[in-house]
Amino acid sequence: MSPTVPHPKRILLRSGKSPYDVFSVEQALHQDVIATNSGNLIFQDAAHKILETPDTEVFSNGGRTEVAAAARINAEYDAFVVPLANAFRPSFEVALQRLTRLISKLRIPVVVLGVGAQTGVGYDATRLKQIEPTVRAFCSAVLERSASIGVRGDFTEQYLRDMGFKDIEVIGCPSLFMHGRDLDVRKQADGLTAESRIAINGSHSAVKKQGMGRIISRTHEQYPNLRFIGQNLSDARQLHWRDMSDPNAAVTAIPTHPDHPMYREDKVRVYVDPITWIDELRPFDFSFGSRIHGNIAALLAGTPATVLCGDSRTLELCRYFEIPHQRLDKVAKDPEAADPARLYEQADFSGLTGNHAERFDRFIGFLDKNGLQNTFTHGDGGAAFEKRMRSLAFPPGVRPWNDADLSSLTTRFGWLHTQVGELTKDNDRLRRELARSKRVKDAVPAPAASVYRRARRVVGRALHSGK
Repeated sequence: MSPTVPHPKRILLRSGKSPYDVFSVEQALHQDVIATNSGNLIFQDAAHKILETPDTEVFSNGGRTEVAAAARINAEYDAFVVPLANAFRPSFEVALQRLTRLISKLRIPVVVLGVGAQTGVGYDATRLKQIEPTVRAFCSAVLERSASIGVRGDFTEQYLRDMGFKDIEVIGCPSLFMHGRDLDVRKQADGLTAESRIAINGSHSAVKKQGMGRIISRTHEQYPNLRFIGQNLSDARQLHWRDMSDPNAAVTAIPTHPDHPMYREDKVRVYVDPITWIDELRPFDFSFGSRIHGNIAALLAGTPATVLCGDSRTLELCRYFEIPHQRLDKVAKDPEAADPARLYEQADFSGLTGNHAERFDRFIGFLDKNGLQNTFTHGDGGAAFEKRMRSLAFPPGVRPWNDADLSSLTTRFGWLHTQVGELTKDNDRLRRELARSKRVKDAVPAPAASVYRRARRVVGRALHSGK
């Protein structure tokens, strides 16, 4: 159906945080504003910038899917915009079900930007059969509140069409439209040398199971100015706190692990804000690896990049945007094929940049069809957004904690002391609540005594876990 509000004035955006929110590294990691993967913030910030116009305010939902908040959302907002990535995958099913329950209670338009299905590079959707009822319910709920669903690429389009959905449009990902119609990526050097500045990226699964670890190791040996850029929350916590509690800590071949030589050499970063991530990639000569948004960050910086595709979510996006790419399973077997100098030489950016305007127009057409204005057509092209962003002091990238100096220790322990103080206050409040409930116990009817005892145990566990 067509949206009931032609041009929403107040948009609620599904995002971990507003681009304008500045968090310290400690706060960002504690609150998980990156929603476990900092790549999420790139397409969320891009969507925020694109949708913000003189007539439209954009508000972040903080990444929370609160079904009980549906009435408030209906009352306070004119549309709910949902940028997504690889949401059609088994490990995201519970979250997708919760999102569907929220959407089903909304009376305002709901617009989905860039959702994708995830399977292998062979595009075999067999593994997605088990979540098909959940995907159907989600798409049906969205299409009752929008004109169409925007998907990442050809695989997801066919996946949904095979289910019988017709109002499906391939729009790619909002991230590459952060600069609007312009996308300037060009090689600044004739070729890479041992002195070239190179960024490399890779997920834990690609490092552990798909050969990305060997590629990182070989590249580290040959290129002294190499930097690994991680994206997971666990990556950032390992760098900043040396926190090894996450299962990802078992992957020692990834440079965010304290045992890795690149960690000890301070050649690793994780960014909690896209603006610093993109800015720091500008002087690099090349970026490559299995992370799609790690390489999109480079492209937005104007830095050439090649994606090593290990699944359908990266492959379909590379095909749609004509991003230079290779299949990870093939280059991982051939050291020469994975050499960044060779990848740089082979990379052709003419399709990416030459056809960008056409893809941008298609994306804007999708927004128009769904009643959404954009800053490039209805605003200042994002100038006010960029000016405000440049006025803010975002933290630098998270670095490996190799220091033992007093300043480094004071900063970290000072923050921890503050958190202990807050936790103590919470514990005191819980104890007061428990004492109050004990006083009320005598007035509780006998049949409810078991409920009281269960509640007491819950509070007791909360107090114990906070010690």
